[in-house]
Amino acid sequence: MLVVMKAQATPEQIRAVCEYIEHLGFRAHPLPGAQRTAIGITGNKGEVDRGNLEELSGVAEVIRVSKPYKLASRDVKEEDTVVRFAGTDAAIGGRNLAIVAGPCSIESREQAFAIAEQVAAAGAQFFRGGAYKPRTSPYAFQGLGIEALRIMAEIRDRFGMRIVTEAIDSESLELVAEWADVIQIGARNMQNFSLLKKAGRLRKPVLLKRGLSATLEEFLMSAEYVMSEGNYEVILCERGVRTFADHARNTLDLSIIPAVQRLSHLPILVDPSHGTGRRDSVLPMARAAVAAGADGIIVEVHHQPEKALSDGPQSIHPAQFASMLNELEQIAPVVGRTLPRGIHVNAVVG
Repeated sequence: MLVVMKAQATPEQIRAVCEYIEHLGFRAHPLPGAQRTAIGITGNKGEVDRGNLEELSGVAEVIRVSKPYKLASRDVKEEDTVVRFAGTDAAIGGRNLAIVAGPCSIESREQAFAIAEQVAAAGAQFFRGGAYKPRTSPYAFQGLGIEALRIMAEIRDRFGMRIVTEAIDSESLELVAEWADVIQIGARNMQNFSLLKKAGRLRKPVLLKRGLSATLEEFLMSAEYVMSEGNYEVILCERGVRTFADHARNTLDLSIIPAVQRLSHLPILVDPSHGTGRRDSVLPMARAAVAAGADGIIVEVHHQPEKALSDGPQSIHPAQFASMLNELEQIAPVVGRTLPRGIHVNAVVG
């Protein structure tokens, strides 16, 4: 169910409706919009009595939401969600394209800073790097853990980029939430529902990657798990799905971009690095993703990819990254977007 408040409804009236919903034993989710606030109702097993709700002061109407993903649905919130970050103009969603770049794994302080300096100079607003790595082989590099988080915190202080890094379990989730700006939930954990619920209780933006064989509805239902706990700052990410194709690591499904935007208000990024697994495919698919309407790109960059401890073959060189941004800057206006560069207002470079 969805309670739509009148445009002139006061904060007190909105709070009173939320309290009434909670009194009924349900959970209220106020979602402010540009013109008016909508309040989603979850926890109800069946139909909620509309009559009493519609009589509350400030209520315009009560609507039944038919989709299984209630809070992620555009039925609940017509306006696109924009995730903003204090102290910077960087945002994910809205008119500006978000650019997230960095190595697959933080291997050392020297490596991380060498890459960060170059992607920041090119125009990235967000730095990605793995501290905890869920690898296929137990003998592969698993990440530096808390040391990597400290290195990325230094990078944020030095270059002003916001930090995106993955949590792979409950223990790492707490640490990532403490040190990073965005918690990434990887493809393998997209349906780790207990982890999603815990991430939803931390009130930190969550970047949710699509599972290897997840349908659109399954993808949005995973976002719903985070939102159902009160965290509405969820960012979706298409990173390729498993198909019969053998010319690429995965099949990058760009058709999901307009499908998501039709059904949901949540922003969606595209990861052409994991989506293809090939350095020579990253730039073409990044261009295609922006042309298809993606809210931004998350890409792996390494200054010495031949020596990378993980995902070297799909990591582009810093010079290629700079060329990519130059190309995206030209494509962006065609689809009504802009590519902000040089917005690191908190950076202290020296």
